[in-house]
Amino acid sequence: MSPMSPTQIKDGELMAAADLGSNSFHLVVARCEHGEPRVIDRVRDSVRLAAGLHSDGTLDAERRERAMACLARFGQRMADIPATHVRAVATNAVRQLKSPGRFLADAEGALGHPVEVVSGREEGRLIFLGVSHALPLSRERRLVMDIGGGSTEFIIGRHLEPQLTESVQVGCVASSLRFFRGGKITRKRWQRARHEIGVLLQQFTEDFRDTGWLEAYGSSGTAKAIGNAVTELRLSDDGITAEALAGLRERVLEAGHVDRINLPGVNGDRSPVIAGGIAILEAAFEALGIERMQVCESAMREGLLWDLLGRAGGTDPRASSIDSLATRYGVDKAQARRVEATALMLFDQVANAWQLDAEAREWLSWAARVHELGLAIAHSQHHHHGGYILRNADLAGFSRQEQHLLAACVECHRRKPDRDVIAALPPRHRELARHITTLLRLAVLLRRGRRPEPLPAIGLAVRDGALRLSLPTEWIGQHPLTEADLKQEQALLADVGSHLELCLV
Repeated sequence: MSPMSPTQIKDGELMAAADLGSNSFHLVVARCEHGEPRVIDRVRDSVRLAAGLHSDGTLDAERRERAMACLARFGQRMADIPATHVRAVATNAVRQLKSPGRFLADAEGALGHPVEVVSGREEGRLIFLGVSHALPLSRERRLVMDIGGGSTEFIIGRHLEPQLTESVQVGCVASSLRFFRGGKITRKRWQRARHEIGVLLQQFTEDFRDTGWLEAYGSSGTAKAIGNAVTELRLSDDGITAEALAGLRERVLEAGHVDRINLPGVNGDRSPVIAGGIAILEAAFEALGIERMQVCESAMREGLLWDLLGRAGGTDPRASSIDSLATRYGVDKAQARRVEATALMLFDQVANAWQLDAEAREWLSWAARVHELGLAIAHSQHHHHGGYILRNADLAGFSRQEQHLLAACVECHRRKPDRDVIAALPPRHRELARHITTLLRLAVLLRRGRRPEPLPAIGLAVRDGALRLSLPTEWIGQHPLTEADLKQEQALLADVGSHLELCLV
């Protein structure tokens, strides 16, 4: 791929998505056919990562070893698929780790690909994307609920676009362990589970009820298992209903212990956590007033495949998130465009020398568009304010690591850059962050006057590892402040590992 050509997924090419869920790890391999992913292989392993989480945020060795063995198998299956055609995403259990860096480094080594950690709302967006593509087109709003191992996502949306998304820290594994400790299931414990889960759901149920929906769908393994049991037991002939859930509840209570649960359509490795899943679904039916829920076969992993195709096809949701964020915080878009154009002009001159591709160019563009985000809070330290917003906002399409990358570039775009901010990034992002930060700093400096006047011919080249910035002597003589800034910048850029040389021509 040439440095300036976009990554594309062509018909006939393979693509893959790995979903590192709190209960199960899933891998789907698909072939692109007529611009759509056609699944040709699926691999699943009930790792149950959430069961190995301790209260202090550490993970027990057995679950960790099981996760790495599973990812190594996934990696073998994806060995011949281009890296640009693969996405691997981790969800709630990894979000809950106190120090996820080591786990992610080992996971990426076993898988052979980067692993992104997504927020609950981004997880919800991907779930809705996968579910929506599997359903008939409709202009009506739909409710999608996905019970995972450690969290449950609720999404209301229309067509392919989510409108409301919430993620709640209750999942089938976590709830089964918490409410049915030791595997014992009693009516009192069940009532407590229903009540406490219902209290958690109250934080958003009014907004969801007011928005409304025509149809409700459940996705992922827990919903499928409950749907299978309801059908096999003939508790409903059309989806999951409150009455059907009550029937399942009574059968589980009769069992009295997770080891004795025997529901038709529920496989053996899901039986130990199905009680928690049923309790969550019952609480949701009551809190949201759901009358009937259909089961959808697609889930987040299919959403990842569609998201991959979207990024390759020029409909990357991250670009829309950046523009929306700039609007929300009142960024001076004329100045942002001037800085962006200058930064990209510099980028194009060093891209080959620095081996930067079209994706790196896009990161620079995004950073330039929101580099003054923090001015909405205060001018003083606005680079730090902007970094905080980018690090903590819900940005559709971005993983947590990607938000941290963008935040680091914005936080280091002025004053003395903090090398520790860049050092805290995953190793694969550090060099990119240094390059983007360097180019963004130079562009901001050259556009400090905030005027639409054209810049002179500016040359930027890489010579023996150093950056050589060439400027006309006459122009620099007319801009003494820029000259002073550039001389100061020579010392500041050293903190991000860039050596700047000034050359007047």
